[in-house]
Amino acid sequence: MTTTHTKCLIIGSGPAGYTAGIYASRAGLKPIIISGPLEGGQLTTTNEIENYPGFPNAISGYDLTDLMKNQAEKFGTQIISGTVIKTDFSEKPFIIETDDKNIYKADSVILATGASAKYLGLESEKKYLGSGVSACAVCDGFFYKKQDVIVVGGGDTAVSDALYLSNICNKVYLAVRKNYLRASDILQKRLSEAKNIEVLYEHVVTDIYGENGVEGVTLKYKLGTTDEISKNLKVTGYFVAIGRQPQTEIFASQIKTDKLGYIVTEKNSTKTNIAGVFACGDCADSIYRQAIVAAGSGCKAALDAEKYLNENAIL
Repeated sequence: MTTTHTKCLIIGSGPAGYTAGIYASRAGLKPIIISGPLEGGQLTTTNEIENYPGFPNAISGYDLTDLMKNQAEKFGTQIISGTVIKTDFSEKPFIIETDDKNIYKADSVILATGASAKYLGLESEKKYLGSGVSACAVCDGFFYKKQDVIVVGGGDTAVSDALYLSNICNKVYLAVRKNYLRASDILQKRLSEAKNIEVLYEHVVTDIYGENGVEGVTLKYKLGTTDEISKNLKVTGYFVAIGRQPQTEIFASQIKTDKLGYIVTEKNSTKTNIAGVFACGDCADSIYRQAIVAAGSGCKAALDAEKYLNENAIL
């Protein structure tokens, strides 16, 4: 077990964490990033990104985050592979413990732990992730231009995704477990006006199949009833939209979160309810959930941390 002191500790990697590292290291804070269980974050599971500025010919999520990591390291950010298992924000410097039992004492902390999409839990979802399975219609919808796709879910996100995809794809199926939608009235009205969206009420996806990628899904209608029917549906894209889970459980007893678990920050700031602790990226964003937005918030968090350290004469 070792104990390390740092002016700025960043928990989580990905666009938010790495950008915070770039700005913090250039400000002379000598930050340390604890990468988390998936180095580079959820973006590494995206095969091709075409909407990140500066890459007109597209880039994979892994390559993009790797470039960010290299840039952060170039300016002096120390990146540690590991997962935070315990935090204590009740005293200063803050105390953070990782899964290898090392202790970090930090004068400021930036939370960039991200959020992960909720899936149905099918093995085939894992098999085809990045090869037809996606949790981000805005990110990946373009790759299914003039193709048939399916969206799973019945809330605002699912209906919004279906409407978005309807402008790109040939046909969009919306698989809804219930016999009704939970989406807002205005979205349901727009859905009813879309000519190429078919809502499949009381349908549950039970499997995804294909040779080199998604070629179709298996659906069950009225699952678990005497009227249950199983059928296959040919689609090349499967978009799950049943919610996201912010990775904030470890901080829940100390950091203020909303009812969905997203970290609450002050207006026009990355400040949390604890002075010296800041939050950026998808763990504090339930709306936009885009890599470019996360990167921008990582910049803000580093600037806020630098200002906090200066004002408290810690630098």
